[in-house]
Amino acid sequence: MSDFEDFIPLDASDLDNYLGQPLPVHQLREPVAVNDIRRWVQGMHYPNPLHFDPDYAAESRWGTIVAPQSFVASTEIAHGVWPANIGKIANSALLFGGDEWWFFGPQIAPGEHIKCYPMPFDYKVTNTGFAGPTCFQRGDTTYINTRGERVAIQRSTTIRYNVENARKKDAFASPDDPEWSDTELAELDAKKLTFIQSIRELGHGKRLFDTVKVGDTLVTNVLGPHSLPSFTTEWRAFPFTTWYGARRDFWSADQFADAGYADDFQGHEGDPVMERFNPELTDGAYYGPSRGHLQPKWARKIGMPRGYGYGASMGAWIIDYLAAWAGEWGFVTHVNAQYRNPAFTGDATFLDGTVTAVNRQGDKSIVSIDVVMTTQTDQVMAKATAKVELPLA
Repeated sequence: MSDFEDFIPLDASDLDNYLGQPLPVHQLREPVAVNDIRRWVQGMHYPNPLHFDPDYAAESRWGTIVAPQSFVASTEIAHGVWPANIGKIANSALLFGGDEWWFFGPQIAPGEHIKCYPMPFDYKVTNTGFAGPTCFQRGDTTYINTRGERVAIQRSTTIRYNVENARKKDAFASPDDPEWSDTELAELDAKKLTFIQSIRELGHGKRLFDTVKVGDTLVTNVLGPHSLPSFTTEWRAFPFTTWYGARRDFWSADQFADAGYADDFQGHEGDPVMERFNPELTDGAYYGPSRGHLQPKWARKIGMPRGYGYGASMGAWIIDYLAAWAGEWGFVTHVNAQYRNPAFTGDATFLDGTVTAVNRQGDKSIVSIDVVMTTQTDQVMAKATAKVELPLA
């Protein structure tokens, strides 16, 4: 008998009704503010002074605080998940499975008001060791600035699965946070300090293309140990989680309520009608499908052992890691990241990168980099391939 014959079937046929159909254009209510950028890098644990220190930023090529490239995800009303979460799958839950990003050059500065153009792309159902029949759904979001310029395209992948199947499989069977000794914590802090020093040492200087060779390794970055407070800080870095921070007047109250979430997970998250009356029910921290990240009881209901982090944050960690290496004169042009395991409370995350190719493409000088994200036990959390453009002189 097949290992998957005793699993509940997954019906994703409703998703066919949405593929290739543009969803309503949307944006946050107000333009980007300096403190939005500061809150973002604080939430993503990215200590690059270009994005929070006005004196440092005044001496940069920009002359002022600008947003990191990863910030574009925060200008969307659901960090890019919406076009990859349209359609009903009964008794389901959702995890982020990956992000592919194309960046086109425009920098986001205070005063920008980004418009987002989402569209469902495709999906497939396959068997996984985590939850048996599992739907991998993809959707695209195009980000356009106030001058009509294309800032980025994000192709998000979600993992939608039957919660009963995930509970049965019990793939994540470690409900307790690991214990860290003072010595181990000090070692983590030392690695973080080394990463910060690498940013400061490059400063406003250029990492030139000719100084990079295949096999070069990037300085390791460390995040964590993660905790419910750190995940909460990440969640609140997205302006759409602030009451009335996003325009949702184009949503009907039942658009997401009919997604098929299990165990009353949906609640009123994202409901524009309820937001006018009791916004506490709508922002995702206390009620709704996002609560599993911050409430271990609800995490266990969908097959997670304890509180867990956001896939969108993992994508930002990778982009920030690459941008820190490239410096303010470099530019991350493409990232394709697959998320393998969430960040759980109590675990630490290590990012390591290796240069795999250096190429001149016309007037472009492109460095290819592989990034791997692991835990303290060497469990792979994510893998990514990326292209970074560096200056020639």
